[in-house]
Parts: sequence; structure tokens; C-alpha cells
Amino acid sequence: MKQEKDNDIDRMVREKLISKGVSELTNSELLSVVLGKGNKGESALSLAEKLLSQNKNSLTEISLQPVSKLRMFAGIGIGRAVQVATALELAKRRQLEETVNVEHVNSKDDVVVYFKPKLAELHYEEFWALYLGPTNRVLDRIKISQGGVASTIVDNRLIIKRAIDKLASSIIIVHNHPSGNCSPSESDKTITMRLAQAASFFDIDLIDHIIITSGECFSFKGEGLL
Repeated sequence: MKQEKDNDIDRMVREKLISKGVSELTNSELLSVVLGKGNKGESALSLAEKLLSQNKNSLTEISLQPVSKLRMFAGIGIGRAVQVATALELAKRRQLEETVNVEHVNSKDDVVVYFKPKLAELHYEEFWALYLGPTNRVLDRIKISQGGVASTIVDNRLIIKRAIDKLASSIIIVHNHPSGNCSPSESDKTITMRLAQAASFFDIDLIDHIIITSGECFSFKGEGLL
């Protein structure tokens, strides 16, 4: 009897999707469809609700979990863990396809719109540089380095050389914090000050350093640190 009730719950979710459209489903309902089935004595919807509740009710938080960890949750197993990871990765890639290709930078928001989908959910740090012309037109965007969970190596000489090669008049540097804490570390502050000083010798302005996370983002310029 309990199994039949669970099947009825999951069937009602699918019928809701068909009759009202996928956009009308809650996150837990969508996740239950991806899971396909629950466990013995538990509906897929109930399983989805538990998976969400143990991940801060956040699809982003679930997407950060490796398949090896997802598969252990409530006996989901490798098959359903792969289904969940694949669905969330597809959602991420769709968002990337819709990302505006910024050609001019007028504010911090322009930089965040471009880089947040690329960097916010990475498990490691990436450091990028935007090279701008006199009217803040983007001349180029280059990944400078890729590091570990807490740091990455930044070569100021490489950044400045590329700025000269591109005839850039200013630079914006961007990196992510996988921890989710957008506050700059002492290392971030040191890198910023040293790069600003090095750039000034060539009449190139470092106009901002932006730290990307899945939540708030930090602007050195916005906080009066540049």
C-alpha cells in the first residue's frame, strides 16, 4: 500500500509537468523527475526533498558535489547520481550559452555577468585578466593561471607584457573563491597592489580586481581599495 501511494505521488508530479509545463514544478519536483524513482518505501519526491534539505535547499550546492559523494546519499546509487549530475551540468552549460559576451565594461556588474557563470562553481581558483582600450572596450580576455582550492600563481610580468602587446590602456583582473567567501585574502591584496604599481610604470591603469563566488562578489574599486 505504501509503495502504491509513493508511485501515485510521483505520477502526480509527472502529470503536473505535462499539464502545466515544466516551469510550474518546484525544485524538489524537478529533481524527483530526474531521479525517476525513489527507494523502497519512499517516493522520488521525498528522496528529492531530502537531497535538497541536506544541501542547503540549493541546486547549486548539489551541483558542487562529486558523483562519488552523491551516489552515497540515501542509497541513490551510481545511476541516479549520474542522472542528477548530468542534468545540473546541462543547466549550467545552457546558462553559459546565454552569457552576454561583454564588449564594453561600464561597471563591476558587466564583469560579474560575464565571469560568474564561468567561475562561480569551480572547485579550484582561476585567475583572468581583461584588457581594455581607451573607451573601456574589451580588447581581450585571457586566463592567466589555474590553481588549487585556496590559491593560484599570478605572474605580474606576464599580465603586463600582454597588456603592452594588446596596446591596452587599462586592466581588470578577476578570480574566484571556491570557498564562497568573497572577502579578499592578504595574498589577494598584495597581488593587487603589486600589479597596480607595476602597471603604472607603463601608464596602464589597474581599474579593478573582482572576486567571484556563487553568492556575493567583491570589487576592490567598489570597496575603495583601488
